[in-house]
Amino acid sequence: MTSPKVWFITGASTGLGREVAEYALSKGDNVLAALRKPSMLEDLTAKYPSSRLVTFLLDVTDTPSIAAAFNEAISHFNRIDVVLNNAGYYIVSEAEGMPHKAAREMFDVLLWGAENVMREAIRCFRDVNRPVGGRLLNVSSRTAIIPQPGTVHYASAKAALECLSEGYMSELDPEWHIKITLIEPGLFRTSIIQSHVTEPVHPAYVSNASLPTRTYRALYPDIEQTHFDGDPAKFAQMIYK
Repeated sequence: MTSPKVWFITGASTGLGREVAEYALSKGDNVLAALRKPSMLEDLTAKYPSSRLVTFLLDVTDTPSIAAAFNEAISHFNRIDVVLNNAGYYIVSEAEGMPHKAAREMFDVLLWGAENVMREAIRCFRDVNRPVGGRLLNVSSRTAIIPQPGTVHYASAKAALECLSEGYMSELDPEWHIKITLIEPGLFRTSIIQSHVTEPVHPAYVSNASLPTRTYRALYPDIEQTHFDGDPAKFAQMIYK
């Protein structure tokens, strides 16, 4: 039998990240769950010993804490086999009405935070793991291909992550045995719906309720029931496979 794999998962408190963490643990693998609220995994930490599951308080925009999280995983498990780069959120707004400060903060998570994780993952796969190698799974979005009116800054950050990921893929030495995979989920039933941020309607868009962003806004708060119908448990199974 092969040894259990070690997973490093960001955004593990809820949604797709938690689903993958739960599934990996159920299959006998070990997990470092990096998240902003470790208390949200108390049910899992009660179920699994620290030899199987470690939680770590992490904000991916805090670069030093990312290195600390990876070092914690290495100290517990000696290596990291799979990194699920998953932390994120989105803002509903007309592109014209998106505050630049809010957009930059979202890019700090979705792009720069993800790249910080990517750099540290590659370093560990190459410089720490013996034998060398590992699998990096970068969670993008279907909107990186077809932007959704109302969330185009989110889509832009994910598209930039895709370009950056493909650039990394083209530069890595094959002898390092590092694989990077871009994942472009559709609409899954997760708590990202509850955690999204909504900006006020831009004044120029108020009078015409048929505009694309107004149509999208009108789907809330019931969008999870009407449009987000993907099963996160199936997502976790496919990611594991």
